[in-house]
Amino acid sequence: MKKLGYLLVFVGFVAASLVSVTDVLRVNWVCFIIFLIISIIGIWLIRRSEKKETMHEETLSKNMKVIEKSLERIVDDVKLIRSELDPKKPQEVHQRIDRQLPEHLEMFIESRKTIGHVHGLQAYGHVMNYFATAERYLNRVWSASADGYIDEVTEYMEKSEQQFEEALAALRELGK
Repeated sequence: MKKLGYLLVFVGFVAASLVSVTDVLRVNWVCFIIFLIISIIGIWLIRRSEKKETMHEETLSKNMKVIEKSLERIVDDVKLIRSELDPKKPQEVHQRIDRQLPEHLEMFIESRKTIGHVHGLQAYGHVMNYFATAERYLNRVWSASADGYIDEVTEYMEKSEQQFEEALAALRELGK
């Protein structure tokens, strides 16, 4: 279905483009609209098949495990970075963040919508509130580290850790 959708989008848009430029003075609007409708049908088929894939029970279960595992790793990495923080070298913190966290953050972000599919939008909002706050604090740590402000690095690293722990606790509470 998905491949057929992509084919329809491609054929529809290419054909509509050709129809619109074959005659400089007149456009065959009937053909143009037909080809646009073919493209729209293709888009609908793509979205429908993606939604079906996303809502498959096995996929939802797998994504929930990925979400929890990635949050656990984020919490562990943030704790490790904070515990090994050298007050004389604040510039190393942003390099460690860049080295250790992106993969886990990306895994969480790619799967996060599953929370809403499985537990509803209120639960999704609750977990994401903590996660987004933690991520903002982590961005602040990164900037402060790059600028060499150790006090701000220390303060916001702790706040970020607390928020990630809250996000993990909120997620685990959903599983009960």
